[in-house]
Amino acid sequence: MKFIPSVLGICAAAGLSLGVANAAQEPVKIGMITTLSGGGASLGIDIRDGFNLAVKMKNGMLGGVKTEVITIDDARKVGNAKQIATRMIKQDNVDIVTGIVWSNLAMAVVPSVTKAGKIYISTNAGPSALAGKACSPNYFNVAWQNDNLHEAMGKYATDKGVKKAYILAPNYPAGKDALVGFKRFFKGEVIGEVYTKLGQVDYAAEIANLRAAKPDTVYFFLPGGMGINFVKQYNQAGLSKTTPLYGPAFSFDEGILKAVGEAALGVYNSSQYSWDLDNAANKAFVEAFRAEYKRNPSLYASQGYDAAMLIDSAIAEVKGDLSNQDAFRAAIKAAKFDSVRGAFKFGSNNHPIQDIYVREVVKSDTGVTNKTIGKVFTDHADAFASQCKM
Repeated sequence: MKFIPSVLGICAAAGLSLGVANAAQEPVKIGMITTLSGGGASLGIDIRDGFNLAVKMKNGMLGGVKTEVITIDDARKVGNAKQIATRMIKQDNVDIVTGIVWSNLAMAVVPSVTKAGKIYISTNAGPSALAGKACSPNYFNVAWQNDNLHEAMGKYATDKGVKKAYILAPNYPAGKDALVGFKRFFKGEVIGEVYTKLGQVDYAAEIANLRAAKPDTVYFFLPGGMGINFVKQYNQAGLSKTTPLYGPAFSFDEGILKAVGEAALGVYNSSQYSWDLDNAANKAFVEAFRAEYKRNPSLYASQGYDAAMLIDSAIAEVKGDLSNQDAFRAAIKAAKFDSVRGAFKFGSNNHPIQDIYVREVVKSDTGVTNKTIGKVFTDHADAFASQCKM
């Protein structure tokens, strides 16, 4: 477990907005628990970098208040995440917790954070339980509910006339949500449904089985290094020439495409964000992210950035006074910020209502990347809001 303190926000009082808190007040403390080492570290690094970029662009002051971000690596381990959360709540006395990548870690941490009276803002994980029966007025998700991108690909596959699909995902909450989401909108026949080990690197057996099943397409959700290995092995097996591969953005984002290369060309994937979306907030974000980190932003980076901008808008709305938690929660719920993905608002369960796009993996002058080719859903809400009683 690696401790990485990052104090952002030591600017002079002259940088404060009119009517907002003065420089003498206590800083806002944000605890970021995310994965910065081991499998899936690239996801956490992107979330951290997007979040920190927003704070930097705000001169270290979210909502005009000096901001301290305490970042700690959970190494994708549940025990680490729980220990870190306890420390942040009891010792660091943070105002807000954020950053968790993985749904199994979120399920272990978020309920304890919200029960302690702290605000949790998810920059990634959106397990169905937290969107439904286990929802909380202290929990907000600025990314998506786990099923959403998979629902979009289920609809897209149906619209493309796919009759038989073979689907697979890791055996953990987000993996199960993924395949349920795909099946919710896919009207064809699922001829194989497989759950792999979380962190698996060799997919020879799964590829042999799906080859024998002879589907029209394969839909998979394998984030991080799992997806890199699967796509390479799928291509090496020659299946990319005979059986189209569909997936969510998690398996075809910028960092993954850099590692996979041309093996991913022609794959279709769904996302609520892409660096080529044409809106002013996104153009400014992409330009700043490229200048700061020398790479295109991924959807994970966009989610970290949007989370910080959401917090910025809410702190400004309450003029830096987070002691009135009802007012602060209402300000978060109002979501008065310009999201890099375009239209954004929270539903009744504090999860996004947003557009979801389909992208194609293409070759450009800068290498293999995603190109937005159309919209699958407009103002799409998750399927669990009706189960949330707040």
